Amino acid sequence: MEVTRIIAVRHGETAWNVDARIQGRLDIGLNDHGHWQARQVGQALATEPVTAVYASDLQRAWHTAQRIAEATGAPLQPEPGLRERGFGLFEGKTFQEIEQAWPEQASQWRRRVPEWVPPEGGESLLLVRERVAETVQRIAARHPGELIVLVAHGGVLDAIYRLATRQALDAPRTWKLPNAAINRLLWSPEGLAMVGWSDTGHLEVTARDEGST
Repeated sequence: MEVTRIIAVRHGETAWNVDARIQGRLDIGLNDHGHWQARQVGQALATEPVTAVYASDLQRAWHTAQRIAEATGAPLQPEPGLRERGFGLFEGKTFQEIEQAWPEQASQWRRRVPEWVPPEGGESLLLVRERVAETVQRIAARHPGELIVLVAHGGVLDAIYRLATRQALDAPRTWKLPNAAINRLLWSPEGLAMVGWSDTGHLEVTARDEGST
């Protein structure tokens, strides 16, 4: 079976990225800089032979994906499996607010305890990894020998990186997840493999790096 080439892109910047406020499943739109980043990544991929673009249906990812689809001419499809990790009660809060109000919960989050679930409807890292792995496999298997783009969120991109590099869920993150960076991977039935990560050459200013939005 031929491999599927994947370009994975995190959505453009939002006002809540700037404020270090947890977005999770809340449907926050791009700020002005985020719209600019979306146009830039679209232009950077305009000459790539993209077969299809799949995106989280949350608007910050969807609007980023629209610019890529317009630039490449590839069809755009919503994919709920690419939505951000659910953070439950923590959504809408800053990192500092969470640490002050729920220190024990915040400690489990910071230590990346795989089984820990954010209260009131959140997802554990185990569930996120399972969801992302299933989604990527399902989509990539449709496109052997082709190039596709996946537009998602920081938590999803983190899971993809760990799957491709066989990193443990609780391993400290030593890689960047900038908004609108270009990340290249290969998929085969054996799994994901890394080609290149965090290319921001198409962005004229430093992309903001967040843990998960």
